[in-house]
Amino acid sequence: MPIYKCFKCGKKIQNTNLEKRFVCPNCGSKIFYKPRTRVKRVKAV
Repeated sequence: MPIYKCFKCGKKIQNTNLEKRFVCPNCGSKIFYKPRTRVKRVKAV
């Protein structure tokens, strides 16, 4: 289940909250982004 973040208030929003309308329930913004996960880099030996 993808989790989005509101661009304006920065709150995390689950996809289930955005089923009917793509609007932030906290601030009413319509701009979202999908935060990237951190990748751990390992040096090759």
